[in-house]
Amino acid sequence: SVSNGSDAESGKELVELKVIWNKNKYDVKFCLDSTGAELKQKIHSLTGLPPAMQKVMFKGLLPEEKTLREIKVTNGAKIMVVGSTINDVLAVNTPKEAAQQEVKAEENKKEPLCRQKQHRKVLDKGKPDDVMPSVKGVQERLPTVPLSGMYNKSGGKVRLTFKLEQDQLWIGTKERTEKLPMGSIKNVVSEPIEGHEDYHMMAFQLGPTEASYYWVYWVPTQYVDAIKDTVLGKWQYF
Repeated sequence: SVSNGSDAESGKELVELKVIWNKNKYDVKFCLDSTGAELKQKIHSLTGLPPAMQKVMFKGLLPEEKTLREIKVTNGAKIMVVGSTINDVLAVNTPKEAAQQEVKAEENKKEPLCRQKQHRKVLDKGKPDDVMPSVKGVQERLPTVPLSGMYNKSGGKVRLTFKLEQDQLWIGTKERTEKLPMGSIKNVVSEPIEGHEDYHMMAFQLGPTEASYYWVYWVPTQYVDAIKDTVLGKWQYF
């Protein structure tokens, strides 16, 4: 096996990885029987990004408890890392946190979203026949397939595809697919649909005001938190 000169690694099978973070690329040799958590420590030593602030992706979110061998990492594999250092977070988070609190306070004053006229005309069509099944009281990771069978504001079918390696959200309709960088989405709001609390209505804020919200209806509840974490990043404290 190839060794990078470290005694601890000698005699162990190594795999060559390309770690990509913030437009920086790192060539890393790492033990195939090390876990995702150990890889996060290695990434910390390379980037200064604490493990808790890292979102590490290889064919989806990297499981911390499994070894690289178990998740079938091979030579030349690309490992995508998304995250901000603590200093970056402190620099941008304070105004964002205040803005979030204002949005929440404003939302609390209003009647529930699903009773508002603009949303009723879509919700009154009823639940789509091909909507994905929901699981109440459970939080799940994003599925590997697109989320489909939902409606948009005009009542057309819409699907959401999370391209983690490109850090993009693809919003697809019959007519077109919008490819949005995750970083361009300012906020994500959601609310359970009255009478169907196992599904949510959700909006992605694509510009500076509420007028830029892109609404999606009948999102299965078990994916709501995973969608917010993926788009906004877990390291933003609201």
